[in-house]
Amino acid sequence: MSELYVEWSGSGPPLVLLHGWAMHGGLLAPLVPALSARYRVAVVDLPGHGYSAAQRLTSLDATVDALAAQFASTDGSLRVLGWSMGAAVALRWARTVPEQMAQLVLVSATPRFITAPDWPHAMNPATLARFGDELALAYRLTLQRFLTLQVQGSEPGRAALHALRGALFARGEPDADNLRAGLTVLQDLDLREDAALVTAPTLVVSGERDALTAATAGAWLAATMPVARHVTIPGAGHAPFLSHREAFDAAVLPFLGAVE
Repeated sequence: MSELYVEWSGSGPPLVLLHGWAMHGGLLAPLVPALSARYRVAVVDLPGHGYSAAQRLTSLDATVDALAAQFASTDGSLRVLGWSMGAAVALRWARTVPEQMAQLVLVSATPRFITAPDWPHAMNPATLARFGDELALAYRLTLQRFLTLQVQGSEPGRAALHALRGALFARGEPDADNLRAGLTVLQDLDLREDAALVTAPTLVVSGERDALTAATAGAWLAATMPVARHVTIPGAGHAPFLSHREAFDAAVLPFLGAVE
């Protein structure tokens, strides 16, 4: 796989930002000014997304391999902030290439996106499968509905939804095959065993009213990971860095600075 599209800014220890399914790195742009004052920030477009759309999204492990190769020179100094599917990528990356990782911030994270008899902290499998069926018929409307779910229940959700909608197609229209491949990754995902083996210091940030990745899933992650803590942002949905920026920064910035 050729190199992924990355936007760099700032100076200091390297900090990689990873977006969620059907999104692109531009959605994380509001975080860059504050972070780039202290870090060399790399905002990545994951395979099949944004300006990396020409690269096929095939699997979680292939995505991790591409990231590990691209940031191979970091030599244990890497901080990774992943949101939603990006958090899953970050978790698997830290599990498979632990020597690269200094810290993790997992935002709106879950080790498993769909329910199972032993995993109640997720959406019904039929709900996620329906997105795949709808993508084939009207992908624009499907993505708009997905955005609405991301802020559902959030107190200032309208402003966050406006920001998401405004940036959704800023890096081109997503490829339907890549979107379906991403849904397959989410449907098959189960990182519960990985979580117990990730030794990098980790902050898990959840939105209290997240309709996609329940705060209880974030709490489970933090309780299972060896060196982790959990923060729930009251009133927030799936995109707390947009809807509750002050509370988000108050949780994340001191955590990142602690290792320095």
